[in-house]
Amino acid sequence: FILSSAAAAGRAQVQQEPSAETTEGSGISINCSHPNTQTNELIQRYREVPGRGPAFLVSAHKGTKEVRDPAGRLSVAAERRSSALWLARPR
Repeated sequence: FILSSAAAAGRAQVQQEPSAETTEGSGISINCSHPNTQTNELIQRYREVPGRGPAFLVSAHKGTKEVRDPAGRLSVAAERRSSALWLARPR
């Protein structure tokens, strides 16, 4: 399985690996740095599967928010300069 992910936070500069790869049945964590995020901007995460367009997964302002499909969670650091998206079994 190959999982591409993008994070968007308004006009913020975002740094992350362009894609991540895992084996079937294994979880994956994708870390993202967004040092210039404004306090009122949401952290948004998307998934892009090869051959398809980006699909919205989750957004959060701070703290941790559950992702339903695929199961996982988005954790936004207290200072909002980084976030981590963990997916239990991406497909």
